[in-house]
Amino acid sequence: MKILVVADRESRYLWDYFEKDKFQGIDLILSCGDLDANYLSFLATLSDIPVLYVRGNHDDSYAQKPPGGCICVENRIYVHKGIRIMGLGGSMRYNTGKNQYTEKEMAARVRKMRLQLLRSKGIDILLTHSPAFGLNDGQDLPHRGFQVFHCILERYQPRFFIHGHAHLNYDRNYRRHFLHQRTQVINAYERYIFEYEGTECPEGGSQILIQKGIGAEYEKI
Repeated sequence: MKILVVADRESRYLWDYFEKDKFQGIDLILSCGDLDANYLSFLATLSDIPVLYVRGNHDDSYAQKPPGGCICVENRIYVHKGIRIMGLGGSMRYNTGKNQYTEKEMAARVRKMRLQLLRSKGIDILLTHSPAFGLNDGQDLPHRGFQVFHCILERYQPRFFIHGHAHLNYDRNYRRHFLHQRTQVINAYERYIFEYEGTECPEGGSQILIQKGIGAEYEKI
């Protein structure tokens, strides 16, 4: 299954220069937040591909006008063709924004999902806006990640942790993708494609194909 992830910046390649052929073979679109609601609606409508999203810290307007034709997966585990996706949007609280949380508040959100996690027997993808603390996050409070995300990664070992909020054009230390224990971490800034494969590698990990943006060559890692 080929998945397009987006976050933080609307891609002119997709929006201003739309061609349906650019979405050839893509099965699912995941948004990590901080994107214009009209942009997500555009992707859902013109591509005819399911769009799942969580909210970013700048998405307070979604309360009045959510992205049309898209599926919000905040505080839930959504199953798409057998893939279990856990959604937790928002950033660390730094003012009075609706989609901002203290560490304690985010931990409470995770606790409320325990029954869902039990019923689903874990997750395959953790979809968030913010990164985890010390894992591709910033040192300033607005860009600091959540420690509770480590609890999810360690206990449930999802195959992918997909986040936004870490703009690649802000800090060269932010990484696009890397391996953390048994989880592939992907920074969804602007646009990125990866392929969810089920084939097992000899060393026991899943065979993952990563694509560095639409039109690029696949790289096996």
